[in-house]
Amino acid sequence: MITLDPKKLSSVEKQAYLQGAVGPRPIAFASTIDKNGNANLSPFSFFNLFSSNPPILVFSPARRVRNNTVKHTLINAEETREVVINVVNYDIVQQASLSSTEYADGVDEFVKAGFTKLKSEVVKPYRVAESPVQFECKINDIIALGTEGGAGNLIICEVVRIHISENILDENGKIDQHKIDLVSRMGGNWYSRANLGMFEVEKPLSTLGIGVDNIPEYIRKKTIFAGNDFGMLGNVEQLPGEGEIRKFITDNPEVAKDIEQKNIEQLDKTAKQLLAENKVLDAWKVLLAQQ
Repeated sequence: MITLDPKKLSSVEKQAYLQGAVGPRPIAFASTIDKNGNANLSPFSFFNLFSSNPPILVFSPARRVRNNTVKHTLINAEETREVVINVVNYDIVQQASLSSTEYADGVDEFVKAGFTKLKSEVVKPYRVAESPVQFECKINDIIALGTEGGAGNLIICEVVRIHISENILDENGKIDQHKIDLVSRMGGNWYSRANLGMFEVEKPLSTLGIGVDNIPEYIRKKTIFAGNDFGMLGNVEQLPGEGEIRKFITDNPEVAKDIEQKNIEQLDKTAKQLLAENKVLDAWKVLLAQQ
C-alpha cells in the first residue's frame, strides 16, 4: 500500500486519486441562467442528497484545476440564486457529456447538446425535457471551500418543485430503479450504469465539439438514431473531409456497394453500429457519403 501526503501532491494528482477512489458519484445536471436571461447547462459529479425535510440537494462547481477559473454555473448561481437540477440517465449521458464542453460565454448548451427546454413553474432556469426527474431549486447558500484550483463551492439548494416522468414509475406510482436507469461518474472517462456496470465516455476537456445543432438536418431526422448517438456525433471537433470519406469507401467494399445501390437503410445501420463501437469518425464518413 502506498501512503500519500495531499500537501505534497499536485492539484491534478489529488483530483485523479480522489475521483478514482470516491465513486460512483451521482450527476447533477445543473441548468442556470445569467443576469441577462441566457441559459447555461452543465453536469457536476460532486453532488448528492443531504436532507429530505427540508429537501436539500448540494452540488459543487469546483474551480478549474488547470487555470483556477470559475464556471458559468457558479457565476449564475451567485447572481440569480436559482437552479434546476436534472438527473442523468443512460439515454442522455452522451449529450450530457457534450454539454460539459467549455463553450464560450453566451453559447447555449441546450442547443449545442440537442436538449429541449421546458419552462419551470417557480424558478427562471429551464428544465431539461429529456431528463426523467427535474428539481426546481432555490439556492439557500453558497460556501467557498478555497481559492486555489480544484477548490469546491458548495451550492446548497432547496427543492421547491419536483417533476417526474410517468415512464419511470412502477405500478404503485413509485420510481422504478430499473426504469430510471441512472448513471454516475467514476474516475477518468469512466461512468457506471446503475443496473449494468461500467462504460466509457470520452470527456470533451480540450476540444470544442461541433454540437448537435451543427449535425445536418437530414441526419437529425433519421429515427434510427437516439440522443446518445447525436451526442457522440456532436462531440467531434471537425468533420472528415472528402478525401477521408473516399478512402473509407474504397477500403470498405460493403459500404461502397450500399452507396452505389442507394441502400440508405443499411448505411444507417452501419453508422449506428460504428457508433456502438465508438468509431465516431467512421460513422460520420458513412453518413456524409449519403449526400
